[in-house]
Amino acid sequence: MSAVVRPGEVQIRAMLPTDVRSVMAIELAEYPFPWTARIFSDCLRIGYCCRIAEIDDQPVGYGIMSSGAGEAHILNVCVAGAFRRRGLGRTLMLHLLDEAETLGVETVFLEVRESNPVAMRLYESLGFNRVGTRKGYYPAEGGREDAIIMALPLSFPVV
Repeated sequence: MSAVVRPGEVQIRAMLPTDVRSVMAIELAEYPFPWTARIFSDCLRIGYCCRIAEIDDQPVGYGIMSSGAGEAHILNVCVAGAFRRRGLGRTLMLHLLDEAETLGVETVFLEVRESNPVAMRLYESLGFNRVGTRKGYYPAEGGREDAIIMALPLSFPVV
């Protein structure tokens, strides 16, 4: 499945509590240090922007974003391995950025593992810039891994 997603093939919708099981299946398959079901449930309960990407009614990815005080923080974006390299990560990110703009967010932040150049290239292609480092932010085999902090200022038309 290496073809690019066709227009209308992927649907992005609000995540529901009943989706946590499907999200966890993806999370556990894709991350050596996954979030727990409780974290996803808490994100839903708190009212974060939680989105599911589906193809043919099958969850293939998700994105979680918090927002407040003019800022948004993309907390988790993941695409199931069989559906990677098809533009789904970009589609999810663009959806989250649209949501942030709708909320009046001025700047969107995220962290990315320094060992994840594929994700960094995606974020940079969307206009994110490196603004700092969080030392030892992520758990890793044999210790901790630094996170690269990235930011994207959203521009609004002058009224």
